[in-house]
Amino acid sequence: MNKLQILIQYWGYSQFRPLQDEIIDSVLAGNDTLALMPTGGGKSICFQVPALVNEGICIVVTPLIALMKDQVQQLNHRGISAIAIYSGMHTREIDLSLERCVHGEIKFLYVSPERLETEIFQVRLPAMKVNLLAIDEAHCISQWGYDFRPSYLRIADIRELIPGIPVLAVTATATPEVVEDIQKQLHFRKPNLFQMSFERRNLTYNVSYQEDKHSRMLQLLERFPGCAIVYVRNRRKTKEIATFLMENRISCHFYHAGLTPEERDRKQADWIHNRVRVMISTNAFGMGIDKPDVRLVMHFDIPDSLEAYFQEAGRAGRDGKPAVAELIYHKSDLVELQHNFQNAFPEPSYMKEVYNALGNFLCLAVGSGINEYMDFEISQFSTNYKLNPLLVHNSIKFLEKEGYLVLTEPMSQPSRMMIHVSREELYRQMVKNPKLGDFIDVLIRSFSGLFTDFSVIDEYALAQRLKSSVVLVENTLKLLHTHQLITYIPRNTKPQVSFTDGRLQKNDLHINLGRYDSLKTTALNRLKAIKHYVSSTTHCRSEMLLQYFGQKETQRCGQCDYCLGRNELGLSQQEFNQVLELIKPILSVEYLRLDELLKRINYQEDDKVIKVVRWLVETGKIMRFGDKLVWEASTN
Repeated sequence: MNKLQILIQYWGYSQFRPLQDEIIDSVLAGNDTLALMPTGGGKSICFQVPALVNEGICIVVTPLIALMKDQVQQLNHRGISAIAIYSGMHTREIDLSLERCVHGEIKFLYVSPERLETEIFQVRLPAMKVNLLAIDEAHCISQWGYDFRPSYLRIADIRELIPGIPVLAVTATATPEVVEDIQKQLHFRKPNLFQMSFERRNLTYNVSYQEDKHSRMLQLLERFPGCAIVYVRNRRKTKEIATFLMENRISCHFYHAGLTPEERDRKQADWIHNRVRVMISTNAFGMGIDKPDVRLVMHFDIPDSLEAYFQEAGRAGRDGKPAVAELIYHKSDLVELQHNFQNAFPEPSYMKEVYNALGNFLCLAVGSGINEYMDFEISQFSTNYKLNPLLVHNSIKFLEKEGYLVLTEPMSQPSRMMIHVSREELYRQMVKNPKLGDFIDVLIRSFSGLFTDFSVIDEYALAQRLKSSVVLVENTLKLLHTHQLITYIPRNTKPQVSFTDGRLQKNDLHINLGRYDSLKTTALNRLKAIKHYVSSTTHCRSEMLLQYFGQKETQRCGQCDYCLGRNELGLSQQEFNQVLELIKPILSVEYLRLDELLKRINYQEDDKVIKVVRWLVETGKIMRFGDKLVWEASTN
């Protein structure tokens, strides 16, 4: 089938979205390709369609387990064979999955970047008929990116094992610096960028300074009916704001990474199917969620970067209908933002203490723990060792960047098992132990495929059929596992941590100070950019975002808080900027009454100055102290 027939058959679309067609043609021509497409632009189709056109398997590298599981589920639902391999899977599971890929049974293999480095993967890879290597969230490969992952740096190494196979890298957020670095790090044979405009004409970006952010939130939810997301910085706030909204009769859920996978799945389903209207969440929510009818995305706290803000705000209005993204802030939020930046980079000596304590917490001897995945809860660890949980989290994330640790996200992973012996051997065991025989007999009749592959099992259902307890069922499965008759993998919902090269002595842990300083400088520049965006009084919001991501040809959107305020003033861009450039230097150092200010600047038309001053007061850029005016020090 050709690309259009595949699109129609599997996705039901009669035509491609803008730029998808050109990207797919580039991939089909065997070119290394970088696709820069905003959130909701249809990135996955750009590698899924060409992979289906050609014979062979497509390997998709992505860092988020939840995202890969979601895409695998969607592909399987469309009748396309896809599987995922990620950190924490049993070695036997991985071995069987790779065997299926070698035998041509699988069309899409989703894999975490850490898995690419394992011997078991690299031995099997040359035996696969690979037609495409797709890199999702490709900004992770660049140290200039906002979510750099060291495991991404080694992706290019596997190109030597599949020579001549093209690479398609896709991302929604990348500055020009990151775009160049992605192509360099992936060893592109020649530069080849396809970039959609980041402009979202249906999406209005607003920033508002508020003394009472809760009241503003209610106003926005009343003004813009429909589905909404409210982003906050920490878990505690998700519950606090959810309680506040429910007290005001607004249906909502709160969501964060600390909930159990079952809770997250339930809340996400309720929101997607409009059983609740608002989701209050940390940045843990939204990746891979393609809900088209979100009318409002509100940031109750300032994000750490414009990249993160742009991606989260972009979850509004994917159906092309009007939607609003509003960031509300108080001057104290700018102070908190600076404080969070400092906490994001613990001192290297502190990181070493965390690493050493972690080894003790997990009872690991020096040299042990290589690629073992152990359940790990930051809250429990921090309490035991009287450490700050935020500093612990940031220390572990940096130690990941240094390649010493891997911390997996919590996920809902049901129990699985596989029988390893023949039916004859199993029958002999059943004859020897009749009680065990009854258990095995019910087990085989309850779950299919146990002799050929790992199958999902339900201990609760098994206990009901056996008229036994769940604990007894679990203990019997563990016994069979111990006797090597089966491999039993109990369900797990906790995050896990692994020491990449085994536990080291604290003194053998070397923090790359050059990388530490470089990442801190890059993060500081991102901090300055988001603070400038929030406090700016002289630019259209859409223009600022577009220019940050390297889009040179821009024009005022005409609908953001800045543009609407400016339009009401009846002043041209040039007139407004002239007045602003006169006002700001004076009020930044002096407190003046309005009449004193008018005399000082001596502008020809006082009414225009008054309009600008009034607008600056309303937007929080100028503060009133009695009858005097002063420039708000936290803005620029």
